[in-house]
Amino acid sequence: MNTARYEVLIIGAGAAGLSAATTLSRALRSVAVIDSGKPRNAPALGIHGYLSRDGISPVEFLSIGRKEVRAYGGTIIDAEAVSVRRTLEGFEVSVTDGRKFFGRRLLVTTGLIDQLPAIDGLAAQWGKGVVHCPYCHGWEIRGQRIGVLGTGPMSIHQALLFRQWSPEITLFLNDTVVPSEEEWEKLAARTIAVVEGAVASVDTNDGVLSGVTLRQGRSFGIQALAVGSQMEASSSLLESLGLNSHTHASGAGKYIEADATGSTAVPGVYTAGNVSNLMAQVITAAAEGVMAAARINSDLIEEETQWAVKGHFGPFSAASEASLSKIVMGERAHGFAGWQKSDETSLTPAVDGQ
Repeated sequence: MNTARYEVLIIGAGAAGLSAATTLSRALRSVAVIDSGKPRNAPALGIHGYLSRDGISPVEFLSIGRKEVRAYGGTIIDAEAVSVRRTLEGFEVSVTDGRKFFGRRLLVTTGLIDQLPAIDGLAAQWGKGVVHCPYCHGWEIRGQRIGVLGTGPMSIHQALLFRQWSPEITLFLNDTVVPSEEEWEKLAARTIAVVEGAVASVDTNDGVLSGVTLRQGRSFGIQALAVGSQMEASSSLLESLGLNSHTHASGAGKYIEADATGSTAVPGVYTAGNVSNLMAQVITAAAEGVMAAARINSDLIEEETQWAVKGHFGPFSAASEASLSKIVMGERAHGFAGWQKSDETSLTPAVDGQ
């Protein structure tokens, strides 16, 4: 089975991956995006905080993104990446059906997994009656009776945040959170009710969240429940390349370290979105994808310039890229018209009559 070759392989077709693929394809790079079809926000009814796309369903949003990638010549591969290995020229990724793909550079945008508390009925309401971010869901549940499930030290901060959207906030300590004296004062000052005892179940009525019940049997009627999940970067492929995950300072989960442009400690490997930024919303992840794409393209240009200086064109020479650009851009490829290869080491413009 032949290995399909690209300049850039992207694993993950969420906001970060698709934005990066569009940017790189517009830069006339050959790009393939490998995606398992399991977006983190699939349970959500809509995306919020994304200018011009507010309220759009995650499925429609990603469908539009895929069309944009393909419109610029990018490739979408519907398969799960199961392994990656480094080669002399770049990276080889294998997918579930045995196919292999090569890329000179690798961008991983696999996002994260939300680890939810093992409470009966909670997972079924995730993305519906059970929410996590006030900036994503606060408007939709404003003024309602909102519960906050204690899962760790950040739960008190979460309760104070959601108080901005409703005067009826109840913090369930869940035998997990122990407020300090200062925190008790803050909760009281903001009229946030506090309930002790472990939560046994999230209750519903005709599929709609209606309350929670403690292990001791007492029930509380609420209309929404905020839960801080433990966020774990989907980083197994990166870890196989020597990039280990790190615990976030807030205790919210684990992530892969990268700089502001997405560069990691492994040359040629980049990240964007939630795999390296646990707190990134959709619009932030998309922006990080664009930033990573620009860095990757700059990196490739530097490498190709070094090839040219040494008189070596490599597997992706200027001639091959001119040919690719002509195919992709057709008559729009003004900058490439009239160029021909004159010898083994240089490209010169054709002269009329030659």
